[in-house]
Amino acid sequence: MNGQCERCNTKTNVTIGSYFNTQMICVECKDKEKSHEKYAEARKVEAEHVRNGNYNFEGIGLPSELC
Repeated sequence: MNGQCERCNTKTNVTIGSYFNTQMICVECKDKEKSHEKYAEARKVEAEHVRNGNYNFEGIGLPSELC
């Protein structure tokens, strides 16, 4: 871990994987992501890919509102 959110560039000690893309993001960005209307869809699609053996799914794409 490099200590920085890949989305907002904030210095952080904790990062979490995004469901929309491959970014490692801070808790604040994750909270914003969770409140997005497409979050449930992104989680569902990722879970389907993992169940089918695709452990490198790139996500459904980051909505512009979260950039």
